[in-house]
Amino acid sequence: MNCQVLMQRGEKEIMAKKKEVKTNVMRILEREKIPYQQYTYECDEFVDALQIADMLSLPYEKVYKTLVTESNSKNYYVFVIPIARELDLKKAAKSVNEKSLSMIHVKDINSVTGYIRGGCTAVGMKKQYVTRIDSSAGLLETMIVSGGRLGSQIELKPDDLLRAAGAEYGDITAE
Repeated sequence: MNCQVLMQRGEKEIMAKKKEVKTNVMRILEREKIPYQQYTYECDEFVDALQIADMLSLPYEKVYKTLVTESNSKNYYVFVIPIARELDLKKAAKSVNEKSLSMIHVKDINSVTGYIRGGCTAVGMKKQYVTRIDSSAGLLETMIVSGGRLGSQIELKPDDLLRAAGAEYGDITAE
């Protein structure tokens, strides 16, 4: 893994002539007047959320990953869960009134969401999909999710993510 932390907890990046690149999710949050904190890092390959949390010294219980599923009826559903937990597909299906769900194939992430693997987040996808955020997030003051591209994480209040993503809380993770 060849990654490097660039900016953390509001520190200014000291790289000459490097302009801050706003992602779609950041523009949406700003338009909705939702405050967020950005963490950036440079990475030349996909790394999983646990490695990102370690690299940025973030507590696992605050960092969430975004997963996209598909039902037999060809509907897509988005689930936001803690990075150290697994999505319970039966609970997830029940939460969206489907009989069953399966994870979409990695190669389909971009065409379905508009994001790439490792940069997928529940806000600002190509379409507004039914979204569930694990109920554990509701107990947190803030949570951290992808900022909409590789190298970007954002921290915000769970209820703000809920509102921006048009989501609901749900019991969706495995015990």
